[in-house]
Amino acid sequence: MAQRRGASFKRAKRTVRAEITELQVEGSRAVLALPTTFMNESGQAVAPLLRYFGAEPADVLIVHDDIDLPFAKMRLQFDRGSGGNNGAESVIRALGTREFWRLKCGVGRPPGRMDPASFVLRRFTKKERVEVDLMMQWAADVVERFIVEGGEAAKQSTGGPAENG
Repeated sequence: MAQRRGASFKRAKRTVRAEITELQVEGSRAVLALPTTFMNESGQAVAPLLRYFGAEPADVLIVHDDIDLPFAKMRLQFDRGSGGNNGAESVIRALGTREFWRLKCGVGRPPGRMDPASFVLRRFTKKERVEVDLMMQWAADVVERFIVEGGEAAKQSTGGPAENG
């Protein structure tokens, strides 16, 4: 999304553990953030961001991987549990609510008895990389629609593999 808009990230103010970029999408203001915390501690970045920018949890869209979705599929959801994703769980704890949006990007299940953490941290194969790059373009389309039209409109988006859920 930032790359598409030619935006670059900069360190946020000291109390916010993230790099941010602010941008306009069709007249709508948005803040993109990359937490500088460990993924499992993402809530430590998200909660201070909301306080700093005066935003509500329902204005937030968290984008994360999901091993329960087939590879390269996406699902946009609101007010759901963590689904076993430790980063999402951290955000739920930090905000004290599940009432935020999540764009889940499918990475599929680990093969055999492979450790899920090792699976999601491994490099993609060349073939997977092509599909992941395409999924990231579709994800950026969904994020843009979220910024301009809101979550429900983005959920209905038909420009990619996003599934209603």
